[in-house]
Amino acid sequence: MWQKVANWNTLRNQMLVGFVSVMIIVLICAGIITFNSVSTLLNTKAETQMKQIASQANGRLEALIHQIDTLTLQAINDAYLQQLFLTIVNGQEASFNERQPLMKIANHIQAYSGGVSNVELYTTDFVRLYPLDEQRLSDRVERHWIEQADKEKGKLLWIGNDPKEPGSVLAIRRINLIDRWFSNGGYLLVRIKPAYFEFQTGLPETGQRELLLLADSAARPIVADGEALADVSELMHTVSQTVTIGQQRYILVKQPSEQTGWTLMILYPVSDITDGVSVLRLAIIVSGAIGSVLFIILSFLLSMMITRPILRLMRAMRNTRQGVLTPNLMKSYTAELNDLNTTYNQMVDNINRLIKLVYEKEMIQSRTELQALQAQINPHFLYNTLEALYWSLQEKEEEELADLVVSMSDLFRYVIGSPNKDEWVTVGEELEHIKRYLGIMSVRFGSRLVWEIIAEDAYRNIYMPKLIIQPLVENAILHGLEGKTGPGLVTIRVEPSPLEASDLRITISDDGPGMSERAFRTVNSAMDGGGSSGKGKGMGISNVQRRIQLYYPAQSANNRGLSIESISGQGTSISFDLPIHKEANDDSIGENNPNR
Repeated sequence: MWQKVANWNTLRNQMLVGFVSVMIIVLICAGIITFNSVSTLLNTKAETQMKQIASQANGRLEALIHQIDTLTLQAINDAYLQQLFLTIVNGQEASFNERQPLMKIANHIQAYSGGVSNVELYTTDFVRLYPLDEQRLSDRVERHWIEQADKEKGKLLWIGNDPKEPGSVLAIRRINLIDRWFSNGGYLLVRIKPAYFEFQTGLPETGQRELLLLADSAARPIVADGEALADVSELMHTVSQTVTIGQQRYILVKQPSEQTGWTLMILYPVSDITDGVSVLRLAIIVSGAIGSVLFIILSFLLSMMITRPILRLMRAMRNTRQGVLTPNLMKSYTAELNDLNTTYNQMVDNINRLIKLVYEKEMIQSRTELQALQAQINPHFLYNTLEALYWSLQEKEEEELADLVVSMSDLFRYVIGSPNKDEWVTVGEELEHIKRYLGIMSVRFGSRLVWEIIAEDAYRNIYMPKLIIQPLVENAILHGLEGKTGPGLVTIRVEPSPLEASDLRITISDDGPGMSERAFRTVNSAMDGGGSSGKGKGMGISNVQRRIQLYYPAQSANNRGLSIESISGQGTSISFDLPIHKEANDDSIGENNPNR
């Protein structure tokens, strides 16, 4: 029983079952999404077309409105009309003969706009001057429309459908007297036929008939199809994109007019859009069934093509013995699997190279530690001897020599300390060691040695490898000070790196004779080749360079090890950058590099 289960629990069978399951789910989801997407697309396309047509229809409506606006503006700015209304405002009454020429102005509006059925002119007291009767403006329109016309200050105000005389559209305009600082001189009322706003929508011919509605701001129909006449108010306030009128569902597109405040509505039958949805549903089901069968067959073949070469590669990997990785020499006829095999072989080569590199690093680090420890010196014997010498000098009151012995003792303790425990020290500890070293060297050189250490307290808690600065200071003294007849200055400066804001730069400089071009090339060659450039048996510049490369591999990749600048006759400067990542209170300081 277990053997049968194990046979089924193979990568090939898992891939086959997984592929088929995923494909079935994908086909079902794709069918549903496609069906919904296409349906939505049809609706969106029809809606977009409706909006374009509504926009075009609104443009034609705005053109008709602009025509009325232009004609009425020309009328109220007519010189005779302005003079007549100015006379009336000044308190004189207009005679019959003076009112008669107003007919010419009204006829001009009606002649150039076939939709205008009547033009009426009123004074500021709402008395009608034309046509010649005594009807008042307040009897024709509601008082708030007159007040609104005054607020518009001469702009044409569209009232909409006339509630007192259905079947006509009203618009009113205040007459501004130009010679009286554009003050109110009267009113012009225009009556327009609703048929003036009827036009073709431009929709394609379909089995169903689209509906066109135009309603004013009070939801009174101006132009309306008989089927939707009763639902104009409801259509004006609905936010739904689809509405039902009678037994028919429509897509509703509304286009408001900024000039009039009216709303243009176009309704398109939904049935014209969804006629092909049932055909689409059947096509999706048939396509999904055929795709499922084909995918099962292809999944089986694909799983076989993938698992067989992988099994061969696994057998090659099992041939690895004793931690030595061997490349796989087998080839495949599939390009992708060939790339996989090539990548594996490259990985084997890289791992073997890294093993060799790590081994080399450990060997170099061990040699460096042995040089730093000076293992041939017995620490306990040295400390006891120095302590006895110190007390002997104290008894003889040789205070200066006693202090020198203490400095030497502290220096030896710092240098000969356990490398595993004190491999990393703070910048402050390293600088204190340099102070002790320079103090001892001052005994030898006397007033010829002048030195200064420039470092802010904020940088003293940064960790760095032990005994990095001393070899460089030693070189500055031996090569810079010994070559001068007078006093020589050695400067140790700790400051932010100009290259990286997250790095710390340490610079050791002297004002000695500097290096010649040949000597400069020799030192750089020794650094690159790993040779010794220092005097005696101590660690030279090349060893410091190698240690920086080992402790900071990222810096080595960016060629940011030691940087030497030397000018003949002016001195030499050596600098290097350290990354700033951890401080002295970090518990991780110990056996690992804290700056990594």
